[in-house]
Amino acid sequence: MTSIPVSSHTVSVHGQDAAQHEVAPGEIAVGVVIGRASEYFDFFVYGIASALVFPKVFFPFAEPLQATLYSFAVFALAFISRPLGTALFMRIQARWSRGTKMTAALFLLGTATAGIAFLPGYARLGATAIVLLALLRLAQGVALGGSWDGLPSLLALNAPKHRRGWYAMLGQLGAPVGFIVAAALFAFLLSSLPAEDFYAWGWRYPFFAAFAINVVALFARLRLVVTHEYEQQMGQRELEPVPLRELFHEKGRHVVIGAFAPLASYALFHIVTIFPVSWILLFSEQPITDVLLVQVVGGFLAIGGVLASGLIADRFGRVPTLGALALAIAMFSGFAPTLLGGGEVAQSVFLLLGFVLLGLSYGQSSGAVTRNFGSRYRYTGAALTSDFAWLIGAAFAPLVALGLCANFGLAYMGAYLLSGALSTLLALLVHRWLKQREGAAA
Repeated sequence: MTSIPVSSHTVSVHGQDAAQHEVAPGEIAVGVVIGRASEYFDFFVYGIASALVFPKVFFPFAEPLQATLYSFAVFALAFISRPLGTALFMRIQARWSRGTKMTAALFLLGTATAGIAFLPGYARLGATAIVLLALLRLAQGVALGGSWDGLPSLLALNAPKHRRGWYAMLGQLGAPVGFIVAAALFAFLLSSLPAEDFYAWGWRYPFFAAFAINVVALFARLRLVVTHEYEQQMGQRELEPVPLRELFHEKGRHVVIGAFAPLASYALFHIVTIFPVSWILLFSEQPITDVLLVQVVGGFLAIGGVLASGLIADRFGRVPTLGALALAIAMFSGFAPTLLGGGEVAQSVFLLLGFVLLGLSYGQSSGAVTRNFGSRYRYTGAALTSDFAWLIGAAFAPLVALGLCANFGLAYMGAYLLSGALSTLLALLVHRWLKQREGAAA
């Protein structure tokens, strides 16, 4: 890994200058990857279960399609509560400390995840089971919002100018890594257990694993972010919470641009991960275990795409790279419905191509325009723009795509992807116009 030059800083103790300390860039990168991989594993365990398990366990009274739509509606709740969690835990950090905030957030995430693992289904609790599932899902969203540690921003700010794209993509590696582990675990359980056992108790094991991984990740991340060296670096870079009213008053337009800039990638995110599981399960004869295994292969291709995105962005620039990949996703939206509506080979091609595009685009989707916030507003601004991007671009993607495609045809999946690509292109054009106007004013 290329070394990031991080300026030394001096720690004052009783009026005397103590020895200089350096933040090791490799440690920042490790903290970023561990944190994001654990969060995404938890994320995808729930996502896959919402397509594969929850319609039967929590909504057995409904037809399969309707049950899946109900399940996806509950799935979206975490994205709705996530910005609320960010706001709440920013106040906790301002009142106490970053370590207190992260400990509370990840404890809540672990509790909610373990709660889902132990939650009885509709057959035992009736409608109460659905209510409890919804509450636990809301708690997951609050916790995910609160778990923002600022390490990706610290890594980006310390990266050399000519390597910003490379270091920006490190945190994004957590998504395909988390997905590979989650999908492989479900595929293993499905192939190893009779269907009756899988739906009775087997599906709970991935949630137990997610809880255990969250505990390990908590200690690994706390070991980094509560050290004196990291606190010093965060302070020097002004990576601290600011009042939301002030953020929106000073940088509101950049929050909006930052939320819409990655929508091409975020729209594709669930269209190739969660949605195909539900669609093929409901409307295809292909064994779902085979689908998950193809997606695991796709996850490895996505890792390659994320890595490549760093090299491409450093060569051509992060914003141009994001725009070019939005155009690629727009082109993919034209023939994606035909592929998904074809046979097993065509469906596999859809998944693998989709994962390649996802890796390339998602690798640079985070923070491409966050420099507009400046130092003071970057910490809170980066967290909220990510929350809003997930809410707008991904929260309702499985629900909307499945509902529209089931009633009107797969062409509407292509229209959904196209809308995300156009949103990204428009946001980047507005971003460029604002930069030119601000440059002219200066």
